[in-house]
Amino acid sequence: MMQNNQPQNSQKVKLRPGQKNRPKNLNLFTIRLPINALVSILHRATGCILFLILPVILLLLQFSLSSAQSFESVVSILHSPFIKLMLLGLAWAFFHHFFAGIRHLAMDVHWMTTLMKARYTSKVVLVLGAIATLVLAIKLWL
Repeated sequence: MMQNNQPQNSQKVKLRPGQKNRPKNLNLFTIRLPINALVSILHRATGCILFLILPVILLLLQFSLSSAQSFESVVSILHSPFIKLMLLGLAWAFFHHFFAGIRHLAMDVHWMTTLMKARYTSKVVLVLGAIATLVLAIKLWL
């Protein structure tokens, strides 16, 4: 008679002591994350994006400061609608990372550490990031 934690087929799988043979869900799109986890993962992802885009921003700054003609060419590049959309996405990444960072700092000093307050502050972070991005979008296109 087989135990519940052993595989049903004839292959033997070595398990560590105390480890159970559980099914693995490899489709990450079927996992429904809590809002706290979503905000935390987005905080890390936006931090990586901001870090990786920093050299491009610094190169544009250096190029724009080299002469008046190069400044005009950088300004003309930044007025492109596609570039404006990319800048808007970058702005959302910055705003989300900023507000989520404040949330994480507040949690580090033991403010809002209950589950209900953590969910509420996660929603606040998402709303503030969206509002700040929307305000910037209005200023960018008007």
